Amino acid sequence: QVQLVESGGGLVQIGGSLRLSCAASGRTFNNYLVGWFRQGPGKEREFVAGISWSGDPMPYADSAKGRFTISRDNAKNTVHLQMASLKPEDTAVYYCAARGGGYSGYARPITYHYWGQGAQVTVSS
Repeated sequence: QVQLVESGGGLVQIGGSLRLSCAASGRTFNNYLVGWFRQGPGKEREFVAGISWSGDPMPYADSAKGRFTISRDNAKNTVHLQMASLKPEDTAVYYCAARGGGYSGYARPITYHYWGQGAQVTVSS
């Protein structure tokens, strides 16, 4: 089992920045691909960013390109999502998730085995 805990969410103004963190405990975390997903009000959960066990980012979602950066520190069992130039449409609950295996289906929530409880991000004027 892998336990995931997100932190760093909150209220931010349009154009501001936030850094989300995902801390893992349990089984060896550095063997897992980690993804960040989000779910806005009335919307389905969607992929934002992912990173391989070795630290190679997966292709970002179009909504995240150029604004969000994913990184990981396996020594600290942590994955970060740096978000900049935030927009109201970025308002959502952000989840980190982990899975083993290869890269196939990395953007599909159903392929992930472990999930955190989520962190609320609210972008307002």
